[in-house]
Amino acid sequence: MAGRYLSSSDVAQIVLTLLLAPVAALAQGTLEEAPQTTWGVPNLNGVWDFRTLTPFERPEDLANQTLFTAEEAAQYEADRLAGFAVRDDIEPADGVGNYNQFWFDPGNKLSETNQTSLVIDPPDGRVPPLNAAAADKQAAQQQEREGIDRHSPTYGGWIEDLGAGMFAVRCLLGFNSGPPMTPGGYNQNVQVLQTPNEVILVNEMVHSTRVIPLDGRPHLPEQLRQWMGDSRGHWEGDTLVVETKNFLRETSFRGGVTTADLHLTERFTRVSNDTMMYRVTVEDPNAWDQPWTYQIPMVQNTMPLYEYACHEGNYGLYNILAGAREEEAAAEAGQRD
Repeated sequence: MAGRYLSSSDVAQIVLTLLLAPVAALAQGTLEEAPQTTWGVPNLNGVWDFRTLTPFERPEDLANQTLFTAEEAAQYEADRLAGFAVRDDIEPADGVGNYNQFWFDPGNKLSETNQTSLVIDPPDGRVPPLNAAAADKQAAQQQEREGIDRHSPTYGGWIEDLGAGMFAVRCLLGFNSGPPMTPGGYNQNVQVLQTPNEVILVNEMVHSTRVIPLDGRPHLPEQLRQWMGDSRGHWEGDTLVVETKNFLRETSFRGGVTTADLHLTERFTRVSNDTMMYRVTVEDPNAWDQPWTYQIPMVQNTMPLYEYACHEGNYGLYNILAGAREEEAAAEAGQRD
């Protein structure tokens, strides 16, 4: 009998089954059926917290290990928390343009699945490498910005070139709110609001809001591109599937390597009374030669969202630009001398 080789999709499905097993075990006895809305679809309403110590990509020393053992998880959490505790001694707490650890909120534990990375496909838990064109573009941008701090525009730039801090500095898009959402920094909550005809996602970071129609209407014409893309949703069983495309340009996701051709497939599944699985498949032919997927078990938060008072056009922007122009003038004067 001839042997059968596993395809990459087969391997990805096996990995996904392994990662979901702990959540399924957790849910047994607590959620026989997803809570329903009055109009008969799964109830995803509430505030959901996506903080986690789980690394986005699998650490190289864990190679093909998809799950932490209980002992490894405890040690990893202890090491990460110890690192946070001493960070202020390494980076001056009064450093200009940075926060001390009081202001960060990374969480204090791994995701309850004990997965060794949020990335689940490719099976090695690593984001695929950038394709040649994207890698060359990134290298050119890094060279052009050498010696320029994160919050400053590239010399001579401001309108098109937002600097490495990008949309977060200008209060356009949060650095973790996406889309897609990724753990990072602070303000790591999203509130889900449902009606029979749409789902609304309100991110705590930079108060980003997406109103997602569920009535089957087509996407907007490509000429009407949006900062957060154009989202359309539908139900597949107990899973809300949201397709997003027609982005205006790059977002804060993965440091701004994506383009207007980014296509996201987000899946929201309530797997227990207090856990919602958020799974995202990322496609952008201008950045990667293959799609890839990550997942985050979001935990229900009983606290409300509070206003994140970030305002486009604040005084910080004026001062950042004024300082950048002063530095440019000084550099030009030095060259003349």
